[in-house]
Amino acid sequence: MDVPLRGASDRDELQRRIKTEPNAKQRDRYRAALLAIDGEQAPQIVKQLARSRRFVQRWAYAYRDGGVESLEAKKAPGRPTKLPREKEQLFKQRMLAGPTAADGGVCTLRGNDAVCILEKEFGAHYTLDGVYDLLARLGLACLKPRPRHRKNDPQIMREWLEAAPLLSAPCVSDIPPNR
Repeated sequence: MDVPLRGASDRDELQRRIKTEPNAKQRDRYRAALLAIDGEQAPQIVKQLARSRRFVQRWAYAYRDGGVESLEAKKAPGRPTKLPREKEQLFKQRMLAGPTAADGGVCTLRGNDAVCILEKEFGAHYTLDGVYDLLARLGLACLKPRPRHRKNDPQIMREWLEAAPLLSAPCVSDIPPNR
């Protein structure tokens, strides 16, 4: 293969990376480039690395065209999210604002409510598990202490507890205690 050395220190850099790289596939990328620089032909490199000819050609030519940095593995982009990234903060603010009249009079928002909000207000269709993953990614906890109802008045509750009759009377038993 006709792959020239791009930089004076590239051979040493490739050898250093080959020795320190824990990932076998990445290590073989470096080795393919180094062997191509040394003048080996593709069939011999294929036998030495036990990789396909296409693999050897791809990474040898990647070095030829872009240098050592072009041999680095790049993160795969993956599938795009159902809710666009620019709308995630709007959804987070909506969840933090709490329930509205449109949410059916609930006192706190649950996972199913979040599914409905995403569908109605943002046009994104999520499963319940997907909503919990989204909430976790946004830093929102799905488990919270039981909420206090908006009509709950602590003063009235305290007065009721003070005026409440005893709910049970002491039990009188005619059975003698055990000895």
